[in-house]
Amino acid sequence: MNSLASLSLASGKPIYNIRLITNGFLLLMLLTMVQCQAPNSLQEQARPRIVITADPELDDLNSLIRLLLYSTDLQIEGLVYASSGFHWKGDGKGTKWFVPGREYTRYGLSLCPCESYRWADEERFIHDVVEAYQQAYPNLITHHPGYPSPDELISKIRIGNIEFDGDISKDSPGSDLIKSLLLDDVPGPLYLTAWGGQSTIARAFKSIEEEFGQHSEWPQIREKVLKKAVILPSGDQDDTYANYLQPNWPGLDYRQFIDGPNYGYGAQLNASPDNAPYLTADWMKENVTSRGPLGALYRVWGDGKQMVKGDIFDYFGLDGYTNEELKAMGYIVWMPVQQKGSWLGEGDNSTFMNMLGNGLRAYEEGSFGGWGGRQAGELERGNFTFSVPDSSLSDSSLETMMSTLSAFARDSAKKELRPAFPAFFPAAQRDFAARMKWAVTPHFQDANHEPVVVVTGPLRREAAPGEELRLSATVSDPDGDEVTARWWQFRVGSYPGEVTLANASSLQTTLTVPHDAQSGHTIHLVLEASDTGSPALTRYQRVVVRVK
Repeated sequence: MNSLASLSLASGKPIYNIRLITNGFLLLMLLTMVQCQAPNSLQEQARPRIVITADPELDDLNSLIRLLLYSTDLQIEGLVYASSGFHWKGDGKGTKWFVPGREYTRYGLSLCPCESYRWADEERFIHDVVEAYQQAYPNLITHHPGYPSPDELISKIRIGNIEFDGDISKDSPGSDLIKSLLLDDVPGPLYLTAWGGQSTIARAFKSIEEEFGQHSEWPQIREKVLKKAVILPSGDQDDTYANYLQPNWPGLDYRQFIDGPNYGYGAQLNASPDNAPYLTADWMKENVTSRGPLGALYRVWGDGKQMVKGDIFDYFGLDGYTNEELKAMGYIVWMPVQQKGSWLGEGDNSTFMNMLGNGLRAYEEGSFGGWGGRQAGELERGNFTFSVPDSSLSDSSLETMMSTLSAFARDSAKKELRPAFPAFFPAAQRDFAARMKWAVTPHFQDANHEPVVVVTGPLRREAAPGEELRLSATVSDPDGDEVTARWWQFRVGSYPGEVTLANASSLQTTLTVPHDAQSGHTIHLVLEASDTGSPALTRYQRVVVRVK
């Protein structure tokens, strides 16, 4: 049976009707069948091949929960335990490890050389998240047929180079997996995230170099690996990029993202009025922590949990104490206490949010930008080995420090010379909330689903200066909700100026390529569509215009 849904634009006036398939699940299934094909035709959506390497920082756990809710958009090839300068397991043989300048030497501390550092005896946070996903899977698959089976995800879990911080001296199951993926014949890029240190990734590259470096075919193998690998880091948390990858693999595609939504610790401290409501305790409880097994696992302030028992850096689960009281208890209070139940952090989201199939196609090139931000230049790349304050600082000093730190992490010295980056955080949070609801909702009709945006014709085009380029699109919604749509210029193209779009609030618009545009300049145009469901969901299509 077909139903009739009205599409409204920003003016609020319905312009035409679109016939929708009442069975929204069937629509999503048909779309998924298209998405799984090669991404070369008009509107097909790729599923990037991706490996997650993560250390047991509590915000890694939170990021992993979000990532698995978007496993519909990705081809997850590995879920790998990793070490970092902040977490490593040790070899279990009594070997002591020390790297100058690490966290354990700051704040007047001298915690290492030590046999392990901030690593639980039976650490299994990746397994915990996949098991919670397994409980939610029967509901999730009702809302999107593209969710991988729990067994498939379990088969992707590996132990990486977790014994010591930055140690790439030997292979691990995780590095072996990455090595095999880099050498396979599957076409297209392989995205390697580093939520912790990069030692497991670096070991895979070093193992390839050791095996093939003296062979006659080494130049071809090296070129193949460099063409395939894309590293998506949360900084260089164990110095293996600086010490091995960068000097030994020049030309490696290394995409660290900045300027996007702040998903990290302390995001609420300087949040804009538009973003702040999505970080409160009330919002988190309604949309995240109350949502079944995944929500119960998700970390928020004052939740009574601790990743490693006795960790003096992890006071986030405690409630009812002031900063000064926590310091007196022996904790290193490097961030001021926040409201119980409020946002705690998902600091590694920027590594994968640009991989999602929201229509922005940010995975295609690092410069495209999306929900994860834009690619940083060489001088803008962060490194999570920054100095942090002594724990004797006052509460007000901590507030000032965190505000400054957050601003530093998101900005660069030249930011004022760049166009403002779009405020994607509310849309990303609403989308996350919708998927958390999918996890506890057994019937398709009882939750909201994203609108479908299709631009007529190719998504990459060419036009000469002064030429008129006409763009048109269709928008539909699997739930029958009204959808508002608008076109806007995403200022990430190489053309430095603004362009004018005729009828930007219509599905049909016209771009006149500016006369001062030079050959080779690119102009990025985005059609953004938002539905009226709860929560309201947004999807996009990006058209890239290259000037002839």
